[in-house]
Amino acid sequence: MAAIELRNVTKKFATADGGTYTALKDLSLTVEEGQFCAVVGPTGCGKSTTLTLVSGLERPSRGEAFVHGQEVNGIETGTGFVFQQDAVFPWRSVLDNVAAGPIYRGKDRGEATTLARDWLRRVGLSGFEDRFPHQLSGGMRKRVALAQTLINEPRILLMDEPFSALDVQTRAIMSTELLHLWDQTKPAVVFVTHDLEEAIALADKVVVLTAGPGTVKAEFEIDLPRPRVVQEIRFDPRFIELYEQIWEALRAEVAEAYDRTTRSAVAS
Repeated sequence: MAAIELRNVTKKFATADGGTYTALKDLSLTVEEGQFCAVVGPTGCGKSTTLTLVSGLERPSRGEAFVHGQEVNGIETGTGFVFQQDAVFPWRSVLDNVAAGPIYRGKDRGEATTLARDWLRRVGLSGFEDRFPHQLSGGMRKRVALAQTLINEPRILLMDEPFSALDVQTRAIMSTELLHLWDQTKPAVVFVTHDLEEAIALADKVVVLTAGPGTVKAEFEIDLPRPRVVQEIRFDPRFIELYEQIWEALRAEVAEAYDRTTRSAVAS
């Protein structure tokens, strides 16, 4: 049984002028248990919308979304979501931020705090338990966000450009850290990114979406060996070969999206 399955999903949104906008059209996608799937495509192709359909934050206008064989009819409690912007409570300490999830799920405060300290150790933040988010660097806040999500042991992990705001060096370090943490619990992952190098370095499979309305144009199996160090795997000859193959599929979609944006700007 697949961990995630989208069957011919179409998603439309209402527009301010009373019309509709189609973000996804007849998209089908399968992610197996324990598989790390990266989704790439041009701006506006529906990558983030794909995540909202899996999570239950949105319902398909047409088609079906399944998680572990059950149709998605609401927010999935076994699904973790890491957003582009850190979803931390600014008024809470790092420890209280990470412990919040287990407490909301019914664990007593003592047990939740013990779990939170363990996960802060795993993400390299032991000693920072009493800090507040504004006292941390961007990379450290992202570690808090990962601990917040992974402490709940999600079977599905959805990530929407989680490292895009980080500098290049911190982004590479966090990507390697993510792989290390993922390897401990092996949830099924859907990782949305604009960065093709990041997608190849992390994933078992890279899915290319067309210019909007998005649908699957191509899928590529990433047969690079694991474990991987993101800072090093990019120099592997096979990595370069895969990059060339996937970019060939992605290039036309990026050009199409750019042309549409340009035409729209001229028309307005």
